[in-house]
Amino acid sequence: MAESVSSSQQGCTPNTPGGYSRHEKSLGLLTSKFVSLLQEAKDGILDIKQAADSLAVRQKRRIYDITNVLEGIGLIEKKSKNMLDAIPKKSLIICQRLKAQIEDLEIKEKELDQQKCWLQQSIKNISEDPANSRYPLYLFICLFVYL
Repeated sequence: MAESVSSSQQGCTPNTPGGYSRHEKSLGLLTSKFVSLLQEAKDGILDIKQAADSLAVRQKRRIYDITNVLEGIGLIEKKSKNMLDAIPKKSLIICQRLKAQIEDLEIKEKELDQQKCWLQQSIKNISEDPANSRYPLYLFICLFVYL
């Protein structure tokens, strides 16, 4: 009775008849291993055929799926049919530009936060000044303009 397991249930068992668990065959795990190979590759150049052999992948289509996604997001670049550049120079330049833009935006954000604090303090000073209590419309206009 225990031997009559349906084929859909077999995929969920710890070990399939081939000796590999479903997790061991997953595309996510294969991608992690592939990225590790890319990181270890000499000069960032990796041969897809050698990667497929070292990862013991029977279907090279799975490797091509991974490379297509990584190429699509700009992490790798195909040099030839079977050769990949792990970190194209173009990606490094783009990354450096983005980091510089982030730093500039953080500086601008701090400046704007400081200006916001100054405006809030000015509004508070104006609203708490007893001389302005005679002019409620003036106070409303000041608050409306600065907000």
